[in-house]
Parts: sequence; C-alpha cells; structure tokens
Amino acid sequence: MALGLLLCSTGAFAQNNGIDAGDTAWVLACSALVMVMTPGLGLFYAGMVRRKNALATILQSFIMVALVGVLWVIYGYSLAFGRDHWGFVGSLDWICLRNVSAMAPNPDYCPTIPHQAFVIYQAMFAIITPALITGAFAERMKFKAFIWFSALWLTVVYCPICHWIWGAGGWLKTLGVQDFAGGAVVHISSGVAALCCALMLGKRKGYGHDEFTPHNLTMTLIGTGLLWFGWFGFNAGSALHANHVAVSAFLATNTAGATAAMVWLFVEWWHRGKPTALGAASGAIAGLAAVTPASGYIGPAAAMAIGAVVSVICYFAIMLKGRFKYDDSLDVFGVHGVGGAWGILATGLFASALINSDGANGLFFGGSLLGKQVIAAAVVAAYSFVVTFVLLKVIGVITPLRVEKDDEETGLDLSQHGEVGYSL
Repeated sequence: MALGLLLCSTGAFAQNNGIDAGDTAWVLACSALVMVMTPGLGLFYAGMVRRKNALATILQSFIMVALVGVLWVIYGYSLAFGRDHWGFVGSLDWICLRNVSAMAPNPDYCPTIPHQAFVIYQAMFAIITPALITGAFAERMKFKAFIWFSALWLTVVYCPICHWIWGAGGWLKTLGVQDFAGGAVVHISSGVAALCCALMLGKRKGYGHDEFTPHNLTMTLIGTGLLWFGWFGFNAGSALHANHVAVSAFLATNTAGATAAMVWLFVEWWHRGKPTALGAASGAIAGLAAVTPASGYIGPAAAMAIGAVVSVICYFAIMLKGRFKYDDSLDVFGVHGVGGAWGILATGLFASALINSDGANGLFFGGSLLGKQVIAAAVVAAYSFVVTFVLLKVIGVITPLRVEKDDEETGLDLSQHGEVGYSL
C-alpha cells in the first residue's frame, strides 16, 4: 500500500481551486524555454574548449538534465521548498513528490497554477545551476568525480540556498532579500563554487604556455543565442503569472543583455584593438546574468544601467585572472559570480515597488533594500565556497578529481567516453 501511494503520488485530487489556464500555460512554456538553456550552455562552453574535449564538455551540461531531473523529483524539490526547518532547509514531506498535486495550487508558492507546474519550472533552475560550474574545470575533471560532485552540490549547496531565498520560511526571504529569478540562488552560488573548483583542481596541463584557442566559436554563438532565448523563460517566467510583471521582466532581460553585449564589444575594441565574437557573447551572458535578480522589479532604463556596468566590471574581473594565476577555464566566476553579485546589489539600488508591488524600493527610490542584498550576496558566496571546498576534499578521497596527465593530453572525449565529437 505504501509503495502504491509513492508510485501514484500525484497528490490530492482537487478541483480547479483558483487555477488560471493562462498562467499555467505560460509557466509550462517557460519551463520548456529554461530547459533549452542547459543544452545551449553545453554548446556555449563546448565551442570555447579544444576540439578533443568538445563532446565531453557538451555532455557535462546535457547529463544534468537527466541527473538533476531525477534527484529533484526524489528529494531536491522537497529540500528546497518543503516545510521549513530553522529557516535553513525544507523537510522531506514531499519526497518523490508525494502529495504534490497536478490539479491544485500551493498557496505558498503558486496560487494560480498547479503545484506540479511550479515543481517542473523550478527543476529547470536546479538543472542549469550545477551545469554552469562545469566551465571552471573544463578539460580536466574525471567524469566519475563530476557526477559525484554535481549530485552532492545540488543536495547540500543549491537546495539550502534556494530555500533560504525562495522557500516559505527561508531566513533570507524572511529578512526581505529580493532575488527575482536567481542572481544569488543560481549565479553567485555557481560562480563562487566555480572559483573554488578552479583553485582546487589546479591549472590545465600547459596553461600559461600552450595555446588554448576556442575550437569553434560558431558553436559558442549558437549556444549564446539559445541561452538568450531561454532566458526569457528564466526571468519573465519567474513572475508565475502572465501579467505586467512578466512583461516588464521580459523587456528588462532583453534590454540588459543587448546593452551589455554592445558595451563589452566597445570596451574590448578600445582595450584590444578589435571587437570579437567571443566578447559579444560574453557580454550578452554577463548582462543576462546581472539582470536576473532585478528583472521583475526594474524598468528598461535601470536594465540598461545594469547591463552597461556589468560588462565593464566583468571584463576587468576576467583580466585579473591572469594576475592571480588561477585557471577558471571558461570564466564562470568572472561572468556569473561577479555578474550575479552586481545584479543582487543593483536590485538593492534600482528596485521599484511601482513596477512590482510585491517588492520593496531600492536605494534610488528611497528604500532600505541594499543592506539586505549585501548580506545575501556575502552569505551565499561564503557558504557556496566553503561547502564546495569540503565536497571536493571528500570526493577526492573516493575518486581522483582530475584525469591523469596522459588522459588530459589525449582529451576527455576519448579518455573518459571512448568517442569523439568530430570524425574528420
């Protein structure tokens, strides 16, 4: 009987208790948009690595759809959004989505859509967040260690942080922190974890001496386009309603991404003498990451300011990588960590309750939100770095983190998977 309840855990069969068909269709469509982002991220990253690592790099993103997709249903959603424990983490009441309905809303999270629609939408955020980290250790991490790391990081880093900021009773949510679509939950947590991974795994063989030229920037631009396309679901979908907040977030998302791409292009043109495709792609992603936490609380002028500033600070943050001599292969910390941090702080500056009555005013509108945003950025960064460090130490006892030098020289496509991305 217990097994039957578990396997049939579609939840209480209820009538349409306030469910809005338009909101439901919007959130399901946005879930599909956000899902596309993770394979798009694989293309974005794979184009920037050497040819011998292209397939392995795509697979690290693609497999997150499967791995996290299963873990989220088993326990991840319950830990992130379940009944609160001490403001830190959710319960396991919803294990395997037991009593999570497909026909009734949850008033704490989604009053106008079925609870399971909210589950699958949030699953897509959980999927892409550990995938973002893979860019930091590209071309050198063992696949076995990567699977261990991704599963554990989701469990003890992502789920608690998600609960702090978005879960009912989460301590940062109770404090009044505003993170509309994941500046801290997604970008700071993954960006800082990426920095820790880069430091712990060490540099790629030949880093600083050999050429590490991207093998296919056309692939990277296609990935950028898919990410930009999916980001509308990421940000505008976070309204959870087909309403004016979704429209505002949609416009802010495109405006910030477009502004950041242009500013990065001009900064690079001034600094290096030539504008590049990789620079335009990097600027667009930085702008989209930075506007994420603010998108549902700001107008287009603020979105332009966020996009312009993030390109400057992320561009020079990446320049500092050479000075500090760490190998964040694809600049995850420089783009997502730094960009996400600026976005959280910018929310504290530009948020307006006139745009979203569920939010508070930022500093420029007479509010006191900025201090709370600073606390969120600092705490999430510290927690993600420390716990990531501990996880890598523990996993290193179970299995080596890095491939052998000969395997790294051969490339991860052959050494880890016995296949290649290209047969030329």
